[in-house]
Amino acid sequence: MAKKFTEIEKENIKNKIISNCKDSWSNVGYKKTSVDELCKKSGISKGAFYLFYSSKEDLFFEILIDVQKNLKKIMINSLNINSTKEDLSKMLKLVYREYSKNNFIAETNNPDFISLMNKVPKDKLDEVDYRGKNDLREEIKKTNLKFKIEEDKGLAVIGVLFSMVLDKNEMIFDHLEVFDFMIDNLINDIFE
Repeated sequence: MAKKFTEIEKENIKNKIISNCKDSWSNVGYKKTSVDELCKKSGISKGAFYLFYSSKEDLFFEILIDVQKNLKKIMINSLNINSTKEDLSKMLKLVYREYSKNNFIAETNNPDFISLMNKVPKDKLDEVDYRGKNDLREEIKKTNLKFKIEEDKGLAVIGVLFSMVLDKNEMIFDHLEVFDFMIDNLINDIFE
């Protein structure tokens, strides 16, 4: 007979699975992250894992969406209608720091990431794609800030800065300081 978990146990187990999966995804990638290893590290049986997730892909996709939601939450909590360029700069720095903790979501051209995305239903892929392309745009529109340059160009410049996270370990200087310097200097060229 399968063990019944209390609600607190369920929450703790799920958090442990997610934490272990994020660590594994960052260190060895999607393909090499096994359900067996996640179960072992989380102190649960494989059967218990499937009480929480129908597949490994469901777990990875939930993590991907949760990271995106967390980034959006940072944006929402940092900006309002009266936000200044300096507020936007601070928000982008916070988002970059959170993003760099979960850099596996930036590796979209990695064969490992592509393999995962090939197993995710189209409607879920569309959600990830929409969030990635529009969350920042939507939050900026809620402010009184105006682009000096074409909006898509400005967002693309910011996107390029975020792509630095892929090479953060190869940089000859601290990537956080480099990002901060670049955003502080570019913000006046992008926004009025």
